[in-house]
Amino acid sequence: MNWDDTTDDLTAPERLVGASADGEDQAVEAALRPKDLGEFIGQEKVREQLDLVLRAARARGATADHVLLSGAPGLGKTTLSMIIAAEMGAPIRITSGPAIQHAGDLAAILSSLQEGEVLFLDEIHRMSRPAEEMLYMAMEDFRVDVVVGKGPGATAIPLELPPFTLVGATTRAGLLPPPLRDRFGFTAHMEFYAPDELERVIHRSARLLDVEIDAEGAAEIAGRSRGTPRIANRLLRRVRDYAQVKADGVITREVASAALQVYEVDTRGLDRLDRGVLEALLKLFGGGPVGLSTLAVAVGEERETVEEVAEPFLVREGLLARTPRGRIATPAAWAHLGLTPPGVSAPGAAGRSAGNGQGDLFGA
Repeated sequence: MNWDDTTDDLTAPERLVGASADGEDQAVEAALRPKDLGEFIGQEKVREQLDLVLRAARARGATADHVLLSGAPGLGKTTLSMIIAAEMGAPIRITSGPAIQHAGDLAAILSSLQEGEVLFLDEIHRMSRPAEEMLYMAMEDFRVDVVVGKGPGATAIPLELPPFTLVGATTRAGLLPPPLRDRFGFTAHMEFYAPDELERVIHRSARLLDVEIDAEGAAEIAGRSRGTPRIANRLLRRVRDYAQVKADGVITREVASAALQVYEVDTRGLDRLDRGVLEALLKLFGGGPVGLSTLAVAVGEERETVEEVAEPFLVREGLLARTPRGRIATPAAWAHLGLTPPGVSAPGAAGRSAGNGQGDLFGA
């Protein structure tokens, strides 16, 4: 079970299938995190490559190269950073890009690092530009210039830094400027997990939480976890609660299905918001195309919530498509909600349906 502490500001913490971590999630994750690469489940290529990097560094008696981890929230970036520190036998210091708004903030952190220490910088793409420019020199030359004074009398005092390893994590690697990206010796992209990998995550978490679960129960939870270990562990805890109150404490397929029905998480991992977007698109606008603002009004949510919270998963699942003319539903969306697309039942029907014509009025 591998996940990280990345917090997406646009994902409401009360959302059961949201990939952000609130205080409760973070506390549970700390107890469930794997401690070394051997325990880490999934991300086979990343684990193999990272293992080579760390072994080579230990053999040379040197600090490991700087590491950049990218990928969606909840896939294990923070966990891997802690494993890197453990494998190198070094302490770790954790901070985030939004917390570093001035170059002085970064200088204070860098100047207090010990030799070989791992600095984990979460959401590195949100760091301020002055701090980012200071980081270039620190990563490459292990040196920073601290500016004392202002105006013409300002003086830059060079400050030598002990060798350290920076582990940067980002959910949006494309926002990193090339000069910063190029200074990382090893970069890895974290992929979404396959159902069988999530089943292994769930079984391991169940053992640590002292929860009895069978193979079919784990498979049922894994299939609704949206490819994300953090969500899998959150669903496991909610199903555990249901099993303790409504069943005999054992999680089977039937118990897991009944529990997740109570929490409004369907067989593909869609929750109330996801289904609301699809139902509005299909029932009110005949499958689209329809503009984002109009769709958001129909769902009763903010435009940004629909675009940043609901749409990415719906697009990844092949249930919704973004086009220049607006959002459209795919045949899989109609099938998932058990609805028939307009015109399909009418033999010989040709051209665009009346429902689609209505959606065109709202624009992209």
